[in-house]
Amino acid sequence: MDGASPAVHPTFPLLEVVGVSKQFAGVAALDDVSLDVRPGEILGLLGENGAGKSTLLKILSGAQPASGGRILLGGAPYQPANPEAARLAGIVTIYQELSLIPTLSVAENIFLGRAPVNGLRLVDWPRMRREARGILSRVGLSLDPDTPVSALSVAEQQLVEIARALSLQSRLIIMDEPTSALTGSEVRRLFGIMHKLRDEGVAIMFVTHRLEEASEMCDRMTVLRDGRLAGHLLREDGPIPVPRIIERMVGRAASELYARPTGTVGSGPVRLSVRGLRTVRAADAPHAIVLDGVDLDLRGGEILGVAGLVGSGRTELARAIFGADPIAAGTITLDGKPVRPGSPAGARDLGIGLVPEDRKQQAIFPMLSIRENFTSASLDLYSGPLGFLASGRELADLAQYRNAMSIRMASPDQSIDGLSGGNQQKVILARWLARDPKVLIVDEPTRGVDVGAKAEVHQILVQLAARGIAVMMISSELPEVLSVSDRIITMRHGRITGEMPAVAATEQRLMTLMALEQPPGDRA
Repeated sequence: MDGASPAVHPTFPLLEVVGVSKQFAGVAALDDVSLDVRPGEILGLLGENGAGKSTLLKILSGAQPASGGRILLGGAPYQPANPEAARLAGIVTIYQELSLIPTLSVAENIFLGRAPVNGLRLVDWPRMRREARGILSRVGLSLDPDTPVSALSVAEQQLVEIARALSLQSRLIIMDEPTSALTGSEVRRLFGIMHKLRDEGVAIMFVTHRLEEASEMCDRMTVLRDGRLAGHLLREDGPIPVPRIIERMVGRAASELYARPTGTVGSGPVRLSVRGLRTVRAADAPHAIVLDGVDLDLRGGEILGVAGLVGSGRTELARAIFGADPIAAGTITLDGKPVRPGSPAGARDLGIGLVPEDRKQQAIFPMLSIRENFTSASLDLYSGPLGFLASGRELADLAQYRNAMSIRMASPDQSIDGLSGGNQQKVILARWLARDPKVLIVDEPTRGVDVGAKAEVHQILVQLAARGIAVMMISSELPEVLSVSDRIITMRHGRITGEMPAVAATEQRLMTLMALEQPPGDRA
C-alpha cells in the first residue's frame, strides 16, 4: 500500500502541545515538551520506556493534568477534566491494554454508555446491531454483533477496540501499540484503515515499539528521551530510516546496540527432545490450537528460535512442554531421560522454566513487590530450616541479578507494577535464573519493550546460552528471530513446517514456511 504522505496544512495544526511539563513528587516525567499533530497525517510518538510517552498520552486523554505549559485543540485551549471530556472534544485513545468488558457482546462494547434508543427511550437493539455490523466491516470483521467478547481471540478483541474508536467520529485517534496482538494480515488491514482515516482528514498519533512499522506508516515522528524532546523526524523521499529513529531514541547509533556473535550454533548435547507431541482441544476451548505431531531437539548452549503466525501453535508448544497443557500423545526427553512434567510445578522441578507471552496476566503479580515476584518460583530454595523465608539470601541474590542485568528499580520492596516493561521482563528472567534451569522457554520476550531494553534482553538470552542453558525463543518479530537465534523452526497449524540455521534464514524464506499449509520437509 502506498505510504506516501498526503498534503497537510502547513500552518494550522489540529493539536498543539507547547512546553508541557509534568512532575510527580518533584521528579520531572515531562520537561518542556512541544509537538503538534495536523489534520490528515499520521504522527509517530516514539521513545524508550520511561521516555514520557505514557505520561503525555494520559495528559492528552484527560487522565491527568499537566503541571505546566499549554495545549491547544483547533486553536482553543484544551484542558480535559477527564477521559470523557477528551472524547467529547474529539480525542479518543486506544490503549495497548484491552478495555473491553468480556461478559458483554461486541455490539454492547462498541456502544458502551451511548447505546441508541427508540421512541420509548429503550435500547434500540436492531439499530445497534445494524450499526455495529457496519463499523465491524470497516475493520474487516464479519462477527455476529451478539458474540460475547470473551469468545474472541486477542487479535479480534483489538480490532473491536479499534472499531469502537471509529464509531466515535474522532478528530484525533491516539493508538498505543495497536498492532501488538495482531497477525501480519491484520496489521495490513489496520494500516489500510489508518491510511483511509488519514485521507479523510483524521489526525492519528501512532505509538509503537515496532520501529519498522513506524518507519512505514508515519508522515512525521516526535521522539522523546528521558522526558524531554529528542527531536522531530520528517518523511521525505521515502520511509524514515530505522537507524535514524534508534539514534534519536537512545542517543547512540543503532550499530552499537547489537553485539550478537553470528554463525555460532550451540554445540552441546541434546538437552530437550520432543517426539510426536500432540495435544487435544479442551472442552471449554473448542477453538484452541492443537499440536499435531511435533518433533524437535534443543541443545544446551543454543538459542532455538520459533517463528509462526498467531494461531500457529507456538505458545501451545511452550505450554505443553512446561506442563501447563495436557499432552495426548508423544514423548519429552530431558538429558536423555523420559519426563512427563504434568504441571508447571513439575516442569520447574525438572529444570524447565517459562517466561510467558502475556507478562501482565501470566507472569507478574502486580500488587506484590519486586522481591516477592523474584522469589515466587523459588520459595523452596529460599526457605530456612523452620520454613521461614531466608530473606538475607533472597535479597543478596536479587542484588546480584539487579547488578548483572541492569534492573532499574528504586528498592526491592517497590511494587513491580511501577517498573517499565523491560525491567519487569528482566525480573521475570531473574526469577528463573535463580533456579539455574536446564531449559528456558521465552515467549515474546520483548513484547511491549522499548528498543534499548530489547537489546539488553537479547544480550541476556545470549549470555544464558553461553552458560550452557538451552533457550527456546518464540517471537512474532522476524528480525528478532533472525538476529538472536542460532537455529530456527517455523510452525503453522500446530505442525513444524521448516528448520534451518539462522545464518541460512531470511525473512522471505521464514514467511513462506510460516504460511505453508503442509510441511515441505525444509529442514536444512
